[in-house]
Amino acid sequence: MQAARTRALALLRIRSRATAAALLPAAVAVVLLVAAAQGRIGGSGWDTARWVVTACAVVVLLGAAAVSVAIVRARPAVSPTVPLTEQAAPDLYRLVRDLADRLGVPAPSAIALTPDCDSWLEDRTHPSAQPAGNAAGARWSAASGGRRRRVQAAPVLVIGSPFLWWMRVAELRAVLAPVVAGTGPSAHPDIAAARRFVRGLDGAVADAAAPAPGPLAKLRRLPRVFVGWIARLLLRSCRGHAAAMERGVAAAASERAQAVDYGLRIAAQEQVGLAYAGWDRLLTRVALPAWRMGRWPSRLDAGVVSALTELSRRDRLAEGFASRLGERPACDLLEEPGAADEAASLLAARLFHGGPAEAGPDWSPVDWQQYPDEVVDRKWRAEAARLLRVLDAVGVPPAPTAEGLSEASVGATEAGSVGAARAARARSADPVAVPTLARVVEHLAGPGGRGEELAAGISAAVAREEAAAPQHLPTGSPPGAAGDPGGDDMLDFWGPAPLPLFPLQPPRTGTELLADHVAAMVCCAAVDTAGATPGLDWLDGPALLVDGERRADLGSPVLSLVEDGDAGPLRSWLASVGVRTDKPVRLV
Repeated sequence: MQAARTRALALLRIRSRATAAALLPAAVAVVLLVAAAQGRIGGSGWDTARWVVTACAVVVLLGAAAVSVAIVRARPAVSPTVPLTEQAAPDLYRLVRDLADRLGVPAPSAIALTPDCDSWLEDRTHPSAQPAGNAAGARWSAASGGRRRRVQAAPVLVIGSPFLWWMRVAELRAVLAPVVAGTGPSAHPDIAAARRFVRGLDGAVADAAAPAPGPLAKLRRLPRVFVGWIARLLLRSCRGHAAAMERGVAAAASERAQAVDYGLRIAAQEQVGLAYAGWDRLLTRVALPAWRMGRWPSRLDAGVVSALTELSRRDRLAEGFASRLGERPACDLLEEPGAADEAASLLAARLFHGGPAEAGPDWSPVDWQQYPDEVVDRKWRAEAARLLRVLDAVGVPPAPTAEGLSEASVGATEAGSVGAARAARARSADPVAVPTLARVVEHLAGPGGRGEELAAGISAAVAREEAAAPQHLPTGSPPGAAGDPGGDDMLDFWGPAPLPLFPLQPPRTGTELLADHVAAMVCCAAVDTAGATPGLDWLDGPALLVDGERRADLGSPVLSLVEDGDAGPLRSWLASVGVRTDKPVRLV
């Protein structure tokens, strides 16, 4: 704690030096003016020096005032979270207060959820966010003798939502102990003042980088550039001390929390790592395919439990973790876990993929029971349709045959629609319109197969579709304007940049895209001709189920076809499943 206080004092000294540097020209000007008034100095040379120094002092004071106002009014970025009121989680608030009492520190002022596997304290009491007369988020309390003293408000406790669903109550308390212990250093006046100073500088730098609105944007940009330059200069000088101060605060909090559930904390840390692994797999393998289709899973945190339970079943290193599930889960501390899960799931979709703040026709929630039909099947058929469109553009279509004409009609009739059968007969006159897996395999495996050209075409098609997709800005932030400080959407803090803020995956190569599309075509053919069904694997996402069992051996045969032009492994796989490559595939 002493180390953190020492660094905080160093930060405050930097602030004092900056203030002194701004006042120095004014002090010199006052000395010269007083000396001239008393007749101690005179002459044209002293007069010129006096007016030059006075003018310089005025300019420096105006610049310092502008920088000070910018720092005070700057609104530092706040982490996007889901607020959790005490009415929505009375048991959780009670647990946190009891924990704070055991640690001898102030209780957090509020609790919020973040769609991530982390927990921290966040000060949201910057002066710009507070009503007038309550600067720096301070609150006044009565003291002896009728005097009133200012008390720094406690920070907000932000808890990773996956922890609430995967961890048990005792484990959550053990994990939160060192975090809640951090409210003690946060209440120290020197540390609180140093943090306010650094946050103000950070907010001023962000405001200076934001585009200026209005027709006189370039003119308004000049003072912002100056303020940003000064703020960056001060922030660079504070960086080392600020980092050391936060390390000291963390060390002091960890030392204070050692007396609370120390043995359980070691075991709970294993659950933190396991939750992070399951959350990452769930987002990248399960949620991302749905997000790309305009659907967002509404129970991501509940899905973490299923994913980690499946991981415990597959991985012997995780054995025993699932046995904890008989204990009370931490989500029972919430009054309505489903509502909190849905809110955190929507925020996760916005942060990691982008999208509106509310559900709509093109951005609707999906339950896990609907996921195979609403997401997996639609994803496969959309990718198969894109593959055939690109194949039409770059490949040579085969000549129409009577067999193809008959199969198209029979396939449509089996679907139960006479109109579809007639349309199939009409389309089959055009050889491009017969969607069969055989055509894709023959193109890639034939002597004139052009896999590279097909991969480039799919990459271009995907890029065009992504560019044509609407870009959603945070609510209340018009294009080209900074976030509205008075908006209700917390993402307004992050400015007008299009979401996502944290992309989950790097761009995929053309070969990877082609392999995905060919695999989707194979899955469609397996569903339409071999009785397979779409399914969901909690760790790997969309899955093909044959006789109720997942077939996870499709990737290697598809890569052999795409990369080497060798169709042998894929033909053997298709034969083992009973897929008819000459039958038309139903597309979206």
